[in-house]
Amino acid sequence: MPKMKTNSGAKKRFTLTGTGKIKRKHAYKSHILTKKTKKQKRRLTHFAILDKSNETNVKELLAMK
Repeated sequence: MPKMKTNSGAKKRFTLTGTGKIKRKHAYKSHILTKKTKKQKRRLTHFAILDKSNETNVKELLAMK
């Protein structure tokens, strides 16, 4: 059976932590920033940990079975 290919879109969007969790960036931080408050933009800057319900799908895209 051939090797699974990594999804190149997922490769750019997700990174692994040392403990094996998946880090992701917040949405809504790319454009139309004038109407968003400073507090909102500041909170969107930080990384978040991917939810358990999406973890299996993303691991499949990253070919980590």
